[in-house]
Amino acid sequence: MKVFYSDLDNTLIYSYKHDIGKEKVCVEICQGREISFMTKKSFTLLKEVSDKFLFIPVTTRTYEQYSRIHLGAENLEYTLVCNGGVLLANGREDLKWYEESLRLIDESREELEKAFVSLEKDEDRDFELRNIRDLFLFTKSKDPDKTIERLRTVLDAEKVRVFKNGVKVYVMPVSLSKGSALRRLNRRLNADYVIAAGDSEFDVSMLREADMAIAPKSLAETYDITGNVIKSEGVLSDEALNCIMKI
Repeated sequence: MKVFYSDLDNTLIYSYKHDIGKEKVCVEICQGREISFMTKKSFTLLKEVSDKFLFIPVTTRTYEQYSRIHLGAENLEYTLVCNGGVLLANGREDLKWYEESLRLIDESREELEKAFVSLEKDEDRDFELRNIRDLFLFTKSKDPDKTIERLRTVLDAEKVRVFKNGVKVYVMPVSLSKGSALRRLNRRLNADYVIAAGDSEFDVSMLREADMAIAPKSLAETYDITGNVIKSEGVLSDEALNCIMKI
């Protein structure tokens, strides 16, 4: 079985703030506004890829945020949300998977509690502090670098990692990664060839697990992702799906 795991935001879909050209399709509406798009080329190619491979979206989004997206490749057998902590099987949450995810992050609980306390009093935090399904923490900061610096002084880096994406700040258990989710699901699927595409630090562990990885050149070089890596310099979704269709 050939499996294609892909991040969503900035890998397959793009915010309205991102210029991907005029030939695009709206794939997400929130509060009546069109907020995410795919290129027309990618929208068409993804349907073809989904016929050829088992396509599995892998996102840090929650189920609620993910459910707003309509990729054209519908009725997906599997989707990983909450950074791999939650598995949707034919659109329904797999409760055993979630329970296993909670057990896997047990050793990080104390560090998550420390992070919560630190973020509650962080002077640069300018958004609510969210505990996402008891799996990880999320907020926003007007100075994310300073917020992250404070967190790193009190947290054990062997148990939790701190990420930023623009003004967004995340505290993640080390054992809750897209790479570990890929390994868990592959055991169930018995996949014999795995492709992964991603654009950010969140995706590095997943890219390293794949037989073929597709990533922006800057990410691959920054994190020394080696092996069978296709380094993209254009619209990542178009290049990634084009490459996959040639396999």
